[in-house]
Amino acid sequence: MGFFSSILSFFGFGIGISIGVVIGYYLFIYFQPTDVKDPKIRPLVELDSNTLDQMLPEIPNWVKNPDFDRIDWLNKFIEHMWPYLDKAICKMAKEIAKPIIAENTAKYKIDSVEFETLTLGSLPPTFQGMKVYITDEKELIMEPSVKWAGNPNITVIVKAYGLKATAQVIDLQVFALPRITLKPLVPSFPCFAKIVVSLMDKPHVDFGLKLLGADLMAIPGLYRVVQEIIKTQVARMYLWPKVLEVPIMDLSKAMKKPVGILHVKVVQAFKLKKKDFMGKSDPYVKLKLTEDGMPSKKTTVKRNNLNPEWNEDFKLIVKDPESQALELIVYDWEQVGKHDKIGMNVIPLKDLTPEETKSLTLDLLKNMDSNDPTNEKMRGQLVVETIYRPFKEGDTDEDMSDDSATVDKAPEGTPAGGGLLVVIVHEAQDLEGKHHTNPFVRLLFKGEEKKTKHIKKNRDPRWEEEFQFMCEEPPIHDKLHVEVISRPSSIGIHSKENLGYLDISLGDVVNNRRINEKYNLIDSKNGRIQIELQWQTS
Repeated sequence: MGFFSSILSFFGFGIGISIGVVIGYYLFIYFQPTDVKDPKIRPLVELDSNTLDQMLPEIPNWVKNPDFDRIDWLNKFIEHMWPYLDKAICKMAKEIAKPIIAENTAKYKIDSVEFETLTLGSLPPTFQGMKVYITDEKELIMEPSVKWAGNPNITVIVKAYGLKATAQVIDLQVFALPRITLKPLVPSFPCFAKIVVSLMDKPHVDFGLKLLGADLMAIPGLYRVVQEIIKTQVARMYLWPKVLEVPIMDLSKAMKKPVGILHVKVVQAFKLKKKDFMGKSDPYVKLKLTEDGMPSKKTTVKRNNLNPEWNEDFKLIVKDPESQALELIVYDWEQVGKHDKIGMNVIPLKDLTPEETKSLTLDLLKNMDSNDPTNEKMRGQLVVETIYRPFKEGDTDEDMSDDSATVDKAPEGTPAGGGLLVVIVHEAQDLEGKHHTNPFVRLLFKGEEKKTKHIKKNRDPRWEEEFQFMCEEPPIHDKLHVEVISRPSSIGIHSKENLGYLDISLGDVVNNRRINEKYNLIDSKNGRIQIELQWQTS
């Protein structure tokens, strides 16, 4: 009887469990609780700070602060370059530490200090954002937010008094907000003379230190003491306004101050190549120094002459005689269209002996490529005389000025308190009209209008025309309005087109006496125009 009771009880238990699971599954599927509500979807901007902290425990600076820019591209770059940066940084660290270690080992009677292992690990630092400041000075200021939770392995072996000790730095974490200033900005690569680094806040530094295999940071109270010592010492050396300056290049060489004057006399040319279909050529010479932003100087045009004589003198300011060269290009002047280049050559200044007149006869080449077979063709010869005069102590600013900065006096009859505004329209580049490109320039100053001649079908016209405006008083607060207009062909249905314009403030011209610059045209895709302005007084 007991045996049958046990069997029935076992089957009853199994059947009851099965029925209970079926009923429970049915209730779970077809009956929903009344206290459960659908989740509310809200944009992040509507969430409070506590909710954001729960969702995003570590919010990047570019999210929290709108003046920080996102620089994910830099993080990706560092991630790919980190294996190579790791080796380069460690190598540089060893070279920097070598003289420091050598100095202190003798001071403290230590036998040797050596790096057993030195690697920054596989985890690169990340930039949480970067803030860039714009100032009126010649500098670039950046504040990157840097976080690095790395896995470096730095093991140092110290030997002293016959004993050997091993110290190991592991699990390094650094959170810092440095200010990096590149200044002054200069026109020589890498375009800044020094790097100035400072910290805008005390950095957070956390690491593990093992000595003889034991973790010293696990000692109660030692961790906090070490943290405060590191923060205090780093802040004392680099916390703003204290800075670390890293020189990149010699400032005097970077700024390339004038060191002398090159006197050039363009004497004559022989057997120039004929360029004009009807007639010979109308040659003139343009000369300038390489690595110099000053506009080229040029001789007069000699009409219909293949053996012209100029005997014209020029002065050019020299900034680096070791790298600069005198570039001479002979052109054939054209009344319409682009001027044809007859030939060119260069004279390295390092080949000139200071204070010694040198007469040179140069073969004109198509270009300075020694492997170009077209340079073997005869294009003519150019004769020049040069003398390089370095500056000496006591030279005045007038001695350092070249003839490009000189301005003639105003003619007789100029008002006593006023002057003569001279406008020279040199050339334009990359002009583009919708239906035609036959450009001319229209100048408008105080209601007075002047125009250049128009040049047919030319996107790079050259005018070289001079205009004068008489002024009763210096035009310090006035502007010169410049328009480049394309005139339609005589036969056509299209009207005039505006190819671009600009307004030039004349205050700088009055103060500097002369300005010669290229300006970007407004309402033009790539158009530029070169205009020279002079302010002449009696």
